[in-house]
Amino acid sequence: MLRRLSTSATRARWAAELEARANAYWTAERTAHLLDGKQPVITPREGAVLLRALGLMRDDASIPPAQVRKYFQINHMVALLGPALRELRAHGAIRLLDAGCGRSYLTLLLAWCARHVWHQPLEVIGIDRDPQVIAEARRRTQLAELDDVVRFEVGDVATMRPSGVNGVVALHACDTATCDALALGIELEAEMLAVAPCCQAELARGWASLAERGIAGAFAPVWGAPQLRRETAADITDAMRVALLRAAGYEVTAMEFVPAEHTRKNTLIRAIRRGERNPDARAAYESLRDATGGVDIQLARRALLTT
Repeated sequence: MLRRLSTSATRARWAAELEARANAYWTAERTAHLLDGKQPVITPREGAVLLRALGLMRDDASIPPAQVRKYFQINHMVALLGPALRELRAHGAIRLLDAGCGRSYLTLLLAWCARHVWHQPLEVIGIDRDPQVIAEARRRTQLAELDDVVRFEVGDVATMRPSGVNGVVALHACDTATCDALALGIELEAEMLAVAPCCQAELARGWASLAERGIAGAFAPVWGAPQLRRETAADITDAMRVALLRAAGYEVTAMEFVPAEHTRKNTLIRAIRRGERNPDARAAYESLRDATGGVDIQLARRALLTT
């Protein structure tokens, strides 16, 4: 049914019918059982159209057990980003870039909350290299009735330079794509950056090369053990990114945004631009890099961070 919706009249009728089913389905008792004391930003009744567009809600307005965890994850993500976005309200309309937007979960969440919860004018641009993913994101955006404030482009975050961006976000951008998103935000002087890294392999590859060449060092026992190398490199990469963001003048917080029992990919790095470059933070990065083997990460090699 979702793929057959095309005209605005058909879409409006579908949305009205879904909202009516959601109001009937999500009784006070059923809602209390689902939420179990939690206070999500997006409730099943008020957010029915968005949740259906994202594939988290069925046509009958129920949320299947397999999607309940995702439902709470996205609510938690929005709650964590809310305070940082509120700091941008002085600009009036906020312009965000979702780097490596994928199937648009975060893009649409932010746009929906800005309109229905925060009552804040907000425009979101989603960028991804996969044309099929972008086509699906556009379909979801039309269903969620957010195509007036959300647009998508096929492109590479490493080379794009959009103008007037207040914030850059990236949810589970793989490996060096997270560094590309952060570097772009720094180069655009974005006031807010928020990334949830994924599949971080760059540093582990560098350490593996050190092990293959038989180079000695305090971290050599880690370099030579694949499991330890992968897991340790992911955490050290995030620590390096935090130091580099501070070096670029950002106030940075690294936090858990998904419980560890659900996924290891559960770190959110949130940064707010506060002032000038911090040479002490750059020195802290270099000390960490040297202590762990001397391997730089991509974020450190970008032009605006090399001096």
